[in-house]
Amino acid sequence: MSHPRKNLDSLIHSPVRFSLLAALRNLEDVDFRFLADLLEVSDSTLSQTLTALLDAGLVDVRKEPSGRRTRTWISITDAGRAAFLQHLATLEAIVESGDVATPESQSSSPEPKANT
Repeated sequence: MSHPRKNLDSLIHSPVRFSLLAALRNLEDVDFRFLADLLEVSDSTLSQTLTALLDAGLVDVRKEPSGRRTRTWISITDAGRAAFLQHLATLEAIVESGDVATPESQSSSPEPKANT
């Protein structure tokens, strides 16, 4: 039997990438600025995170003109949602693997202590 941790997705397991996908799974298109503020990360960190997830096909990034600036919108892909849910299931399996009874806990009731 293999330990469930071996099924963790190292791309998603990073705290910032995990937090980003967790936020996106419940939202439609999200503005870059909103996401940076929500995750409490710098623009540079968010940009690098998005690049990694975009390259893996887990998010979509769309840019559209807004006056003299360009707004960046981010959304999770179906593959990203599936990968995130699989990662959550793996985390649950890890937690549940700790519920295995030890030999000491499988013995019958403990012997009563004598009163002294």
